[in-house]
Amino acid sequence: MAERKLPVGIQSFEKLITEGFIYVDKTDHIYRLVHNNVPYFLCRPRRFGKSLLLSTIKAYWEGKKELFSGLKIADMEKENPDPWREYQVFYFDFNGADYRAGDALEGTIDFHLRNWENKYGTFREGDNLAERFQLLLKKAYEVTGLRSVILVDEYDKPLLDTLDDPELKEHNRAVFKSFFSVLKGLDEYIQFSLITGVTKFDKVSIFSDLNNLEDISADSDYANVCGLTEDEITTNFGIELNTLAEQYGVGAQECLMRLKRMYDGYCFSSDTHLKVYNPYSVLTALKKRKFGAYWFETGTPSFLVKKLKDSCFDVKRLTDKTIYANERLLADYRADSADFVPLLYQTGYLTIIDYDKTGEFYTLGLPNEEVEYALMESLMPEYVSDYGAGTGKDILTLRRYV
Repeated sequence: MAERKLPVGIQSFEKLITEGFIYVDKTDHIYRLVHNNVPYFLCRPRRFGKSLLLSTIKAYWEGKKELFSGLKIADMEKENPDPWREYQVFYFDFNGADYRAGDALEGTIDFHLRNWENKYGTFREGDNLAERFQLLLKKAYEVTGLRSVILVDEYDKPLLDTLDDPELKEHNRAVFKSFFSVLKGLDEYIQFSLITGVTKFDKVSIFSDLNNLEDISADSDYANVCGLTEDEITTNFGIELNTLAEQYGVGAQECLMRLKRMYDGYCFSSDTHLKVYNPYSVLTALKKRKFGAYWFETGTPSFLVKKLKDSCFDVKRLTDKTIYANERLLADYRADSADFVPLLYQTGYLTIIDYDKTGEFYTLGLPNEEVEYALMESLMPEYVSDYGAGTGKDILTLRRYV
């Protein structure tokens, strides 16, 4: 039997469907989103499927009905009197570029705008970025007779890239303020909008200017919109789970328990029963038939490690369940704040492990063994001199002694 195609790193919904990759059906969530015409914001850690979510929503608004055949939304749309219309989608992808150069953010926005300006013939010499986008929105409405859709992927990357450069960070904030503030007065031209990121930076103009932006990051209804539930893993990847179990010489249930210890535990709402697995790590482990710290390997959190050490943070608190926060504190991150717990939570190194309904506060902790061991391994060189396997001062040697 041919090996099934697991969507490791696949961020295009159209590619995933047309090339026969396994798709875990999340389209019931998408149906709820697209049928409520309010602007949304969603915050999730990197490699959690935000780009695939946006790509799926893009395909929906472009009316690509054939891609959704057999999925939940296909049945749900039967109740819609006017389904699968083709809208203009303005998709801004801030992934990929390095924003540590002064004009990199402007360059990325300009690149996107020029593609659409070539389509509609709206470019005018001398217009700034915001004016060009405003003109595009109006022209698209004039040509299609429909309001446009705006999708923004990883809006915060230009800010995360420049955390250690206050001047450039403020420059990028100003670019965002100038560009996105134009949307506030253009509701009549916008059908739907969704902005995603790893963090929600307090005082960034996207949130202050768009005061009607609905943050669904902590909503129980969307707790599973990204990530994989245990039921989704056993239902969709039973074959691969059995193969992984055989590789390690254990039963399928024991293998699932190890998968759970390694990659489960992420909770994004006050309902602590709604936990999800890290999708990138699970899919990679199933594909490679080997457990590993795959999510952590995709990006070393050097700025987080430096912040932890410079702040003299007691790292024992990461594991002793003594970190507390309320929803307001977790919702916003200020780069100039001494409290970086919100950043640790939003980037996926801490998660909600308990909720006190009376006091309305969360207890935070490390989600799973992948994060625990990999983070400790990154912290060791910062706290221990002569760190390394040759000296016996490494996390694996210490673990063996314990």
